[in-house]
Amino acid sequence: MPNTASSSQRLGQISAHLDNSKMSVFQNVPQAPADVIFSLTAGYKADTHPQKINVGVGAFRTDELKPYVLPVVKKADAILFNDPNLDHEYLPIAGTPSYTQAASKLILGENSPAIQQGRVGGVQTISGTGANHTGAAFLSQYYTKSRKVYISKPTWANHRAIFGGVGFQVEEYPYWDPETRGLNYQGMLQCMRDAPNGSIFLIHACAHNPTGVDPTPEQWKGIAEVMKAKDHFPFFDCAYQGFASGDLDRDAWAVRYFVDQGFELFVAQSFAKNFGLYGERAGNLTVVSKSPADKQRVLSQLEKLQRAEISNPPAYGSRIVDIVLNDPALYAEWKENLQYMSNRIITMRKALYERLVALGTPGTWNHITDQIGMFSFTGLKAPQVKVLKEKYHIYMTDNGRVSMAGLSTRNIDYFAKAIDDVVRNVAV
Repeated sequence: MPNTASSSQRLGQISAHLDNSKMSVFQNVPQAPADVIFSLTAGYKADTHPQKINVGVGAFRTDELKPYVLPVVKKADAILFNDPNLDHEYLPIAGTPSYTQAASKLILGENSPAIQQGRVGGVQTISGTGANHTGAAFLSQYYTKSRKVYISKPTWANHRAIFGGVGFQVEEYPYWDPETRGLNYQGMLQCMRDAPNGSIFLIHACAHNPTGVDPTPEQWKGIAEVMKAKDHFPFFDCAYQGFASGDLDRDAWAVRYFVDQGFELFVAQSFAKNFGLYGERAGNLTVVSKSPADKQRVLSQLEKLQRAEISNPPAYGSRIVDIVLNDPALYAEWKENLQYMSNRIITMRKALYERLVALGTPGTWNHITDQIGMFSFTGLKAPQVKVLKEKYHIYMTDNGRVSMAGLSTRNIDYFAKAIDDVVRNVAV
């Protein structure tokens, strides 16, 4: 019979030896910091204060501070539900052609010469983040003019992570002027002049995140002039078309102007905000090239990248967008839904401005109504933001960015009085 005690002892010795001699291959992996926005939301949800306010997350809310499902989305959803031919097969690698073509037409315009000349293509992506990443991954392999990508200061945090993650050297161009609380136009132009020829510039098409400050058409013309002289590549990020001003054409003006000036460019499009499809991740990367042949080669490589990363894009959100963009009646209704959302944001901007003026809050506050889109860069500093959270249970990012969708007729007075207090009494 085997010696049970001896066998157990030997197994114990082997186990101890393995434990001592082999360390985890993951032992040197550092703990990443928590995502700022999602941490804010978690803190807000855990807070039991009856007057708590969340102005950190970038998602539209009704005046009752409820998530908003667009009526036109409900109609498109019903069409899908009742479609007897609907299946759950894979989409093409680049997405459904009717979807990508409609998305490109939306940003470039129905009568875009570039579309008519066959120089435009599109790839369906995992929302705007995926469009940025897919475009960045392609450029990291095939763009040879410069290894520098310039992002605005400040900007959406993912821009640095995305372009840095695929090997680009990420620099910043001046954008926010803290004195005027507006655009640092001359600083932006000077950086473009000083950048190496052929650099990539990541530009927000409208409703700049986080500042809400956009160039005027004349300033866009100046930006295009400098970029053309320096042979820079424009990479537009457009997450708020139609949501920013309520006018789809106005919000696409800069992109269309650059195309008219002969630029080749990429546009990362998201339908999270303007369709309320946050969790469905419906996006598009629109490519404008010099010729149909150039476009075809670029699309072939984008498909190759997409195949390796996600294989095929998700179907549900894109099907909703596809239905709406290609049905004249639903498209018209969608524009009405956009008007409702943009008007609510504009109304909250005006209400906050009026209350701060009425309270005599130190400083000037016209930037709140001058800015556009979901976000307002208030000018508040981190110590003031800290007091807002601890004393008033108001949650926002440390840089003072406010999501106007978190304000309503119910909480605007409380919010304005809290701002007034910290501006007067918190040293910065």
